[in-house]
Amino acid sequence: MLRGRSLSVTSLSGLPRWEVEELPVEDLLLFEVAWEVTNKVGGIYTVIQTKAKTTADEWGDNYFLIGPYFEHNMKTQVERCEPINDAIRRAVDTMNKHGCQVYFGRWLIEGSPYVVLFDIGSSAWNLDRWKGDLWEACSVGIPYHDREANDMLIFGSLTAWFLKEVTDHADGKHVISQFHEWQAGTGLILSRARKLPIATIFTTHATLLGRYLCAANIDFYNHLDKFDIDKEAGERQIYHRYCMERASVHCAHVFTTVSEITAIEAEHMLKRKPDVVTPNGLSVKKFSAVHEFQNLHATYKARIQDFVRGHFYGHLDFDLEKTLFLFIAGRYEFSNKGADIFLEALSRLNFLLRMHKSDVTVVVFFIMPAKTNNFNVETLKGQAVRKQLWDIAHSVKEKFGKKLYDALLRGEIPDMNNILDRDDVTVMKRAIFSTQRQSLPPVTTHNMIDDSTDPILSTIRRIGLFNNRTDRVKVILHPEFLSSTSPLLPMDYEEFVRGCHLGVFPSYYEPWGYTPAECTVMGIPSVTTNLSGFGCFMQEHVADPTAYGIYIVDRRFQSPDDSCNQLTQFLYGFCKQSRRQRIIQRNRTERLSDLLDWRYLGRYYQHARYLTLSRAFPDKFHMEPTSPPTGLRSLVLRAVMWKMKRMSATMRKRRLKGIG
Repeated sequence: MLRGRSLSVTSLSGLPRWEVEELPVEDLLLFEVAWEVTNKVGGIYTVIQTKAKTTADEWGDNYFLIGPYFEHNMKTQVERCEPINDAIRRAVDTMNKHGCQVYFGRWLIEGSPYVVLFDIGSSAWNLDRWKGDLWEACSVGIPYHDREANDMLIFGSLTAWFLKEVTDHADGKHVISQFHEWQAGTGLILSRARKLPIATIFTTHATLLGRYLCAANIDFYNHLDKFDIDKEAGERQIYHRYCMERASVHCAHVFTTVSEITAIEAEHMLKRKPDVVTPNGLSVKKFSAVHEFQNLHATYKARIQDFVRGHFYGHLDFDLEKTLFLFIAGRYEFSNKGADIFLEALSRLNFLLRMHKSDVTVVVFFIMPAKTNNFNVETLKGQAVRKQLWDIAHSVKEKFGKKLYDALLRGEIPDMNNILDRDDVTVMKRAIFSTQRQSLPPVTTHNMIDDSTDPILSTIRRIGLFNNRTDRVKVILHPEFLSSTSPLLPMDYEEFVRGCHLGVFPSYYEPWGYTPAECTVMGIPSVTTNLSGFGCFMQEHVADPTAYGIYIVDRRFQSPDDSCNQLTQFLYGFCKQSRRQRIIQRNRTERLSDLLDWRYLGRYYQHARYLTLSRAFPDKFHMEPTSPPTGLRSLVLRAVMWKMKRMSATMRKRRLKGIG
């Protein structure tokens, strides 16, 4: 049975603030710089997009995002307008007059924040000069063949130039600039080298070297203090990028990371302990009725069932009402994302379900984009056969229903042997014959370019999960992002997640982990690990995460085989749950969404901004050298102490009045 204490964090907004004064936002300008502003590449886009409304509500017209210009993104996501702020308008005009192409407008997302976008290509003629500037600032050279690093240098140089123009005309307003990841770090380095009056924050969402080392199947977290950092970066030909990242970290007034696990990593990889941990949040939208998200689950589950009917035509000998849909999604990083341990656990789960003669079937989707050249013909045929059968069944049903209705009107009980025409029987027989299939249902929906060397397909061949009739675990690799316009599975990612029963993300390297967080907000249970920022966050904030549908696999303090066994037991236990237990668990999972709301987690960003102001402008801003509490227990304890102080003060007043 599911168990666990009741958890409600809806009152978090009523907790007392940390002992810092409110920022005078009307006298400040806040900039956030990232390569993923209006430009979706990875998780940073989600961070900025979902946080925009909360930040814009707090800062109003004094909040600006800086990113790269791409024509397609500009046309579809940005509404151009003229800057209201005089300093911004002057900076844009000055740079445009000097041959740069700077675009200003509103990003068409919640909060409609202002964006400043730089056309990288139009300023490439300055590349050599800016390489010299970077060398003079921090002795970091960028090779000509690394196009990405060269683009980041241009982007950072334009950012520093823009901030210089803004501060020259800021009319006494103090400027805060937060830089996300090494791609934006050059702007921070040059701003500090030129002594611009700016309070700077650098946020790393993952270290460069950490991602590379984990992908190489190295026991990363148990050897953090033993790596020769310069040697490892040099061997992977990313030394210049690593130097850019490390210089950004050490130039910033305040250094932040997205999780405690990444803070430990950054302290060893980048040689600076983060000042603040700023967990990633989401923009949480609550339904007016609790059961609404359960209804959405049923609706989208039916659409996934339709796809499964087509994909497994001819082998559909399992009950779809007793079928569970599991999925893993994200970048195609086989080891980092935990696809290796997940596949091994699925093999063991298949054995357990068959051994115990379970009537539950598990269909597992791998949503991980890879190189393909076309749709799999068998997959397309399956959807065509399903649609044809549906049309035939619908046509026969109409005829059957009309004849039945007419017979009942005449007061007769129809002869079921004669109610169907011979033609109808012939059509149905032909339809049945069309579902005959000589081959097994495919394990991939697309033709893979590197089929023989693909890690997922190679592992599937090794463990033998070929979608046989006797297999209780079926596997489908969908090597493209989901889209509502797809001819195979016409669903957006959010719709697909809501229709599944469990998200499985047993990552080895996951600085935060938006995929399980998104599952939680949608009320879908998920599997994560104690090496992901999200998993550590939930362990700290929730006394019994499993009771709330957050299964945390220990990948740090036990062997890979033990971790795989633990994951298998989680999956098998989930398969044994009744439908009612799963409904109760989804309700519990959805109740955790308040913990991940930016209205709560945004406080960590507020703390970082005040801290950087106190360090950059100590004469104007002062802050005690304390950190905000990192856990819910700390927050509750602080709230209790605050209430006790209030009660004591009230009692003293009552005694003074003689009514105590």
